[in-house]
Amino acid sequence: MVEAAGLKGILVLSDGSFFEGPGFGAEGTALGELVFNTAMTGYQEALTDPSYAGQILMMAYPLIGNYGVSEEDYESRKIHAPAFVVREACGLPVHMGSVETIHSFLERNGTQGLEGVDTRALVRKVRTRGVMPACVQVYSGKTKPDVEALAAKANALDYSKINFVEKVSAAGRVDVAPAKPDSRTKKVALIDCGAKESIARDLTMRNISVSILPWNASTGEILACEPDGLIISNGPGDPTLLSNVAEAVKPLLEKIPVFGICLGHQIIGHAVGGKTFKMKFGHRGANHPVKCLEDGKVYITSQNHGFAVDGKTLPREYEESYCNLNDRTNEGFRHRELPVSTVQFHPEANPGPLDKNALFDRFRKVLEEY
Repeated sequence: MVEAAGLKGILVLSDGSFFEGPGFGAEGTALGELVFNTAMTGYQEALTDPSYAGQILMMAYPLIGNYGVSEEDYESRKIHAPAFVVREACGLPVHMGSVETIHSFLERNGTQGLEGVDTRALVRKVRTRGVMPACVQVYSGKTKPDVEALAAKANALDYSKINFVEKVSAAGRVDVAPAKPDSRTKKVALIDCGAKESIARDLTMRNISVSILPWNASTGEILACEPDGLIISNGPGDPTLLSNVAEAVKPLLEKIPVFGICLGHQIIGHAVGGKTFKMKFGHRGANHPVKCLEDGKVYITSQNHGFAVDGKTLPREYEESYCNLNDRTNEGFRHRELPVSTVQFHPEANPGPLDKNALFDRFRKVLEEY
């Protein structure tokens, strides 16, 4: 248990049920869609992943914070999840790279945390009922929060109608170069829909220069980078709200190699005429089995998404390339002739597993051959 100066906390769901326990992090009230992550590690990467914007993150693994917070494990410069719910938050982390506790990390970012609740029961509830709006309040006074008011606030939230991408995307173009660029250096335009920093790191490690563009970049602005290829990143929210991104990408599918990751996969799905749907509770964790339909092998993948592409709605010139073995949802597709491919999972996969990290090597090879 963390030492949080006697803070108390409460989680109130839109159905009126509530869970109480010690609070940690910052005092205040957070609103979001309650989701769960099944990973045993990677809480810092998850909290700083822009894809969690608008979502109260609950970890299924019971002990969180035992290796602290480091300078190396950020996926962005701040916490994006509005609140954090765990079974037990460790107050005495042990790791040579740790610079602070999970409590001070949340407090410094103004994020509310709640521990001491039955996360197993909550995960079962979300699996049965689906993701639901909720509020987390952390307080220090003796007066209990108004449960009915918090439930009403949660009920007013419609996650699918909020464009979270515009809240987390880069404000303008940012260029990131490899450590030692040379004549073999390739250039990629990366549309930032909430990109994890690991994507740019993995690309520059492969001698690829990256021009990071805001989510609302036009086709002309993308081409002005003179890219050898295009990547559409991960990010939060409903892809149906991003029709402008799909329209900007659509003319480029026959011009340069294109690769979509997570939300980028869904955006390309819309760009080619496919449809997406909201999942009951989504895929969030580091243990999702995915079958590659090309070689028949099964890979364990890192995932974080609440929407999926309906593979049956894709045009005939596109074929399914990956399938989730838990629920058979589409995990990737590719054009039968053009260098256009997507994956629903995260090949950068920090903190892991790195089963499909080689997809960046494949994309580098496509850039060289095209």
